[in-house]
Amino acid sequence: MKIVITGSLGNVAKPLTQQLLAAGHHLTVISSTDARKQDIESLGATSAIGSITDVDFLTKTFEGADAVFVMTPPAISASNIVENTIQAGKNYAEALKNAHVKRAVMLSSVGAASPIENGPIKGLHHIENLYREVENTSFTFLRAGYFYNNFFNDIPLIQNAGIMGGNYPESTEIPVVHPQDIAQAAAEELVKDENGKNIRYIVSDLRKASDFAKILGTSVSKPELPWVEFTDEDALNGMLQAGLPKDMAELYVEMGLGMRKGVVQKDFIEHGSPVTGSIKLEDFAKEFSSKF
Repeated sequence: MKIVITGSLGNVAKPLTQQLLAAGHHLTVISSTDARKQDIESLGATSAIGSITDVDFLTKTFEGADAVFVMTPPAISASNIVENTIQAGKNYAEALKNAHVKRAVMLSSVGAASPIENGPIKGLHHIENLYREVENTSFTFLRAGYFYNNFFNDIPLIQNAGIMGGNYPESTEIPVVHPQDIAQAAAEELVKDENGKNIRYIVSDLRKASDFAKILGTSVSKPELPWVEFTDEDALNGMLQAGLPKDMAELYVEMGLGMRKGVVQKDFIEHGSPVTGSIKLEDFAKEFSSKF
């Protein structure tokens, strides 16, 4: 099959590209930076260097593809984050329509069923709805859990303050996922002969916030590492002091609020809380300790 991958050689796109190439498919990988060209081509894929804001570029790249993996960058801008994420989705939708692509897989998120109280995820909610209106293209919305990789951002807090935390209590259950498990699921979905618009959850583990502190803390010789529940205000101020742009920090606080209230997890739970990924929190802890 001829398959186009967006997301350059990021945490998901690189292992996805490697898996599909190993299976004998012809891959084109889109990247916004020319510096990635050699890396992409050294894997055995074709590079397409351009911007996802350029519908003509996307259309040309999508033409002749049997399937396309579409994802928007997690932080597409420092401000107007949700609006710019939705615009990227509109660009993809238009290009898929123009290029008459029959099959697409979207990297979405747990929490995308809700239009409110999910922070940056609300952009994906609107994009899913945009894609539902694209005729003659079958979609799988791959709703992924909270990326394990995000825990690397907690390393300074652990090192400097001796705590982990968020604006939700330690009893909150959070669906988490490893990018390699996402790549495996995406690879499976891209080659399927599907009709309509379908949802698939991809989650590697479902754990309480207290487990994050215990398991990750133990991996770095801090078995008593506590999980601290912050107020929304303290969470916001902490992110701003860490250098996050205000819009982004406010969205992350809102996402934590949604986790605390169960809004983010609600549809995942209603689907039976499916945990199908193979990489558990204890497995990721080895990666975490190597970065610490």
